Amino acid sequence: MYPENAQPVSHQPQLLVLEESIGTVELFPTIWKALEDLTKDDDFLRAAALEQIADLDAARISPVVSYFLVTRIIEPNIKLRARVVEILSSVLTVDDDGLPSPEDVRNSLRIYLTAIRTRQIYSLLQISAKYPPMEPCIKLLLGASSFAGNHLVDILEDRKNPLPIRKQAALMIGQVGYVYTLPAMGKIAARLEAHLEGQTTMSFTSQKPSREIELLPLVHEAINALRIQ
Repeated sequence: MYPENAQPVSHQPQLLVLEESIGTVELFPTIWKALEDLTKDDDFLRAAALEQIADLDAARISPVVSYFLVTRIIEPNIKLRARVVEILSSVLTVDDDGLPSPEDVRNSLRIYLTAIRTRQIYSLLQISAKYPPMEPCIKLLLGASSFAGNHLVDILEDRKNPLPIRKQAALMIGQVGYVYTLPAMGKIAARLEAHLEGQTTMSFTSQKPSREIELLPLVHEAINALRIQ
């Protein structure tokens, strides 16, 4: 079920892409200090470190900074986690002058994102569920991970997960376009439709309808989007 076109992480990240970073070597100590502060327990220190990385555009010129930030996708403070995602997504887009980050940095980040699994993807969905304007950033990062569709399906199917997270999973499956998930999405839709029919048939009872049915329109929307890919 998993696609075979993604390649595993197989190389060590550089600190900087030197040919793209003339004049930035003097920033090494500052960048290293910011990375060290990201490992601290103090939220204030981690927040300050992220802003320093953003101000220096360190993630856009350094594969190792991008790699380290990918490991922070599971940052416990969701506001800081959202900032991590903003910085990472900036690597995959052009800057204010319309210039892309170095190709080596972008390619390295895509390889690192291929390695994310259910825990990291769930953490990303928590961000988009809490901060809807972050959805484009989440979509950009998920789009770099060929394996993410299967993990999104797992999150969507798991009834123990909060409904807002499951809704985000359905949304991202359709928006990113994981076509290979169509069979699984069809089965989810069939189950939800059967559940809805059962609730309609038993409407005379006093049992409270399941809110899980709220997923059905999103699942249908995702399926329709996948079919036109």
